[in-house]
Amino acid sequence: MNTQTFWKSGGWRAGARLCAGAIAIGTLAATVTAIGASATTTTEAGTRAAPVVSTAGGIVRGQAVGTADEFLGIPYAAPPVGPLRWRAPQPAARWTGVRSATQFGANCPQPASPFGIASTSENCLYLNVFAPAGPQQSGAGRPVMVWIHGGGLRIGESNDYDPAKLVADGTLVVTINFREGALGFLAHPALAGRPGGSSGNYGLMDQQAALRWVQRNIRQFGGDPRNVTIAGESSGGLSVLAQLASPGAHGLFAKAIVESGAFALTQTPLATAEKAGEAFAAKAGCASQTAACLRSLPVSTIVNDQDNNPYGYTPGVVDGTVLKQSIGTALASGQFNRVPIINGTNRDESRLFVAIDELTGTPTTAANYQARIASTLGVPATAAAAIAAQYPLSAYPSPSVAVSAADTDAIFACPALQVDKWTSKYVPTYAYEFNDENAPERFLQPASFPYGAAHESELQYLFGLPNPPTMYPGTLTAPQQQLAASMQRYWTNFAAQGSPSSAGQPAWPGFSSDSQKMISLVAPRPAVETNFAVAHHCAFWAAAS
Repeated sequence: MNTQTFWKSGGWRAGARLCAGAIAIGTLAATVTAIGASATTTTEAGTRAAPVVSTAGGIVRGQAVGTADEFLGIPYAAPPVGPLRWRAPQPAARWTGVRSATQFGANCPQPASPFGIASTSENCLYLNVFAPAGPQQSGAGRPVMVWIHGGGLRIGESNDYDPAKLVADGTLVVTINFREGALGFLAHPALAGRPGGSSGNYGLMDQQAALRWVQRNIRQFGGDPRNVTIAGESSGGLSVLAQLASPGAHGLFAKAIVESGAFALTQTPLATAEKAGEAFAAKAGCASQTAACLRSLPVSTIVNDQDNNPYGYTPGVVDGTVLKQSIGTALASGQFNRVPIINGTNRDESRLFVAIDELTGTPTTAANYQARIASTLGVPATAAAAIAAQYPLSAYPSPSVAVSAADTDAIFACPALQVDKWTSKYVPTYAYEFNDENAPERFLQPASFPYGAAHESELQYLFGLPNPPTMYPGTLTAPQQQLAASMQRYWTNFAAQGSPSSAGQPAWPGFSSDSQKMISLVAPRPAVETNFAVAHHCAFWAAAS
């Protein structure tokens, strides 16, 4: 079984399916357009006035929340509507007066799902700035972290994350919306703009537009534009890898954090993507295959029909502009934006998705074990048999745990280790594994199925996750709170100085192919581990490539 063929031929779709479940939980907020009244907050020092900042687009008035200043719903690009649909993001219009920045902007169009609320608003290119309270500090300013949400590049929004604890450690955090699904990643010859031009990757272009906004404006909020870290989880982590590989992102960030993002390292060739785009256009009612027809389609039609696209959206497109080559090719050859990197996975990534399968009536049993392997990983029966032999049912408490172990290793763990090996040749690389097997569960699920350190479970240790309250029903124990404090300090130390270690924290060694040392994020105190490759059967997967 060839690994590149595996991802190209459909195995990566398992990753796309998995990551479609990642993160996107939120309530649709109205777009902020009116000038609002000043907000105040009461602290131990008394009542603070609402913060006001002058940006390149105009003046914004945020709100004082605890010890932070929040500026929500700031436009970083023009609404991609009408003739701007499926075009590179354009500059946002300036405004006069003082713009209220106390409500999140609208989510980008996405279908209804168990993980979030449907949206049909294309006027969605907004970002949010969370800064430590008070005037801009003297000197270079504070480190900045730009967070890219997950959701399989199909769903998700910026307002699912409360970065208050990261901000309390002195880091300025920016969260962003960007185009998703077909509106963000459809490739079609009519959208190329000129003969020989490219299409697709509009969502990645949006992310770069947000990073350019940060470069122009973040100093006004007390941040240092020369010390920007991009970070993301799941497809947000994949987006970080894409920006590492993209020439257009050069100089826009100084560090990168990838959480569970190495699951799709081979991107779709432009010709393949455009062929799929033509099929999408025909299905959506544009037999003429013209840009005018596509840009006149109702948003609901696009969102409802986008799942018919046979190549999906998660891997992105080698369009020749945003991505000149696949992510894996760029990383392996050193042809990427060379900055320090944190890269990691969770020990039991795929248990989230297997649990969902259990709840939806498609449990894994001894009888269908090999068939489930073949289906999830997109491999033939002979390969599934070899995988089943490597992951025998006798070694696991249940068939569901067994299949999730194989999925985790093939889709997340071993690709992440390969990324570590590639990048550590060129830049400081810090690898981790989130190992808290008692992390609070995200869903009610069969009592017989252990959730473990599943996909997304590390997020509650870094962020507040306010939407909706039914998610993350558990609370962190005292040892888990100690782990959370360590993780937050690692992330903010890295954002500040390019190395996660600091006094009072367990030292996090740099990764090298020889030692393969990484940090095990386990409660209450992280520790160094060196057996990741063995624990995740990576020699088996390497031999199969």
